Amino acid sequence: MNLRSDQWFRAAPDISFQHRAAMRAIGHLPDSYIGKPIVGIFNSWNDLNSCNYPHKELVEYVKRGVLLAGGYPVELHTITTAADFMKSSDLPYRNLMSMDIEELIRSLPLDGVVLLCECDKTTPAQLMAAASCDIPALQLAAGHRTSGTYRGKTLNYGTDLWKVLDERRAGQLDASEWMEIEKCMNCSLGGCPVMGTASTMKSISEVLGMMLPGTSSIPANHAQRKEAAELTGRRIVEMVKEGLTPSKLMTPDAFDNAIKLLAAIGGSTNAVLHLTAIAGRLGIDIELEQYAKASNGVPLLVNLQPSGAYNMDDFYESGGLSAVIQQLLPYLNRDCLAATGESIEIVYRESEIFRPEVIATIDHPFKFISGIAVVKGNLAPQGAILKRSAASDGLFIHKGQAVVFDGYQDMMNRIDSDELDVDKDSVLVLKNCGPVAEGMPEWGSIPIPKKLLQQGVTDMVRISDARMSGTSYGTIILHVSPEAFVGGALAVVRNGDVIDLDVQAGRLDLLIEDTELNQRMEDLVPRQHKHQRGYLSLFAHQVQQAHEGCDLKFLRPRNEDQQKFIEPTVGKG
Repeated sequence: MNLRSDQWFRAAPDISFQHRAAMRAIGHLPDSYIGKPIVGIFNSWNDLNSCNYPHKELVEYVKRGVLLAGGYPVELHTITTAADFMKSSDLPYRNLMSMDIEELIRSLPLDGVVLLCECDKTTPAQLMAAASCDIPALQLAAGHRTSGTYRGKTLNYGTDLWKVLDERRAGQLDASEWMEIEKCMNCSLGGCPVMGTASTMKSISEVLGMMLPGTSSIPANHAQRKEAAELTGRRIVEMVKEGLTPSKLMTPDAFDNAIKLLAAIGGSTNAVLHLTAIAGRLGIDIELEQYAKASNGVPLLVNLQPSGAYNMDDFYESGGLSAVIQQLLPYLNRDCLAATGESIEIVYRESEIFRPEVIATIDHPFKFISGIAVVKGNLAPQGAILKRSAASDGLFIHKGQAVVFDGYQDMMNRIDSDELDVDKDSVLVLKNCGPVAEGMPEWGSIPIPKKLLQQGVTDMVRISDARMSGTSYGTIILHVSPEAFVGGALAVVRNGDVIDLDVQAGRLDLLIEDTELNQRMEDLVPRQHKHQRGYLSLFAHQVQQAHEGCDLKFLRPRNEDQQKFIEPTVGKG
């Protein structure tokens, strides 16, 4: 084998001597690793990330698989992106984590990598790094957590969280009920047990060929999760020997498949940012319109929260992602490779559905309308998106007067005020929450005003330049681009302005004269970046807009002369 690690350990005598001596200090004997694929296992658990915490144990099973296959495992730790705690937004740290992994791979003697993922941004961060480095790579998910129960009723962390928050605000839960729910909602380790961003990105990783078939939907507490870990360790050694790299798996056709799968599973809107960023690292441009075009006609096959009723345990028992891909094969580019090196048609064609109430067939889908809708107009010249499957059809064509919030704190201060001039036909507008302004937090799911909740209103049109959690739902227009902070038209919307939404026509317009719009734009006063030092300052100055994936500009190759990854010069000291 022609191993990358040979540059460190089989090079000129003085160079290899130093490196072998350093390995001996840690207990790595030359006969144990020289001439074998050295596999870096990138672990992303820490004591504040309950989603990824199972990897503290699973890593040992990956190591065993690597050893049994004739490789040599080394464990490395990276930053993690604990979505529950990283405020105001975990999105900037997706890019930082991808840099962390890329630079470790660049500078260390690794022939292949296993990337241990789960929480929302760890999975795309690792895929972005894998795309940039393009050495054999494979992901292993920690798995989803068990759903909780509250007084005999299933309670899923994520989607049900937003429901009980609204019930609390509407005065339907007292303090003792609220505390009881807190104790039983989050009862085990792993990712959210619904089709939120974590489950969506694991599914996408598998269909892209970056995760072993059948492993993305195994629960965190299932014994098969350990089996998946060992098999992942075995497979990465084979991939090194085969020279099977991410660029051979994550092709333009594979990304097209991922967008279609996104529609079929009712996946998170965050996937739009992540897929665009991952593809961009490979020099593949995904235009925003491709999300609407590729998913056109692809029905919703999965009856899972937030677009349906069931949870990830039900999904796994029903046949999991393998069953969905099998049904979707007529829509897919079937020659794309799975992580086994075989075509997805060969890998998934025999998969079965075991609970049709959870996973439907193409002929009798759960919902005929799904996928990401893209809207453009004078309010969003570069586009904005809507998750069809989680929205209200009756609001797809809507005109209403804007109720404007100039930032998150303004919204929180006024949303429940009895003085708020709002009714069920109003359009709630939240500005200055985009990638440059705030790192693009999940603030786009603007709460229904308290007085409307008490009247029984459950949905209304909401518009922002922010994101929303993959577990959220509603007729919510997100990722308005360009964002308000950098002078996008969202910045000049005023209370009482009429906004016209037509999802079917792909339009989002502010109904004022062009001369008035232009004058308002000219009158805008530039804002100063919130962060003036550190990584978040770098992020604010380098981040791309939402329609480009919110990657950092200097990490995206723009032409063939800009290399994505330069191998290190291996020398002494």
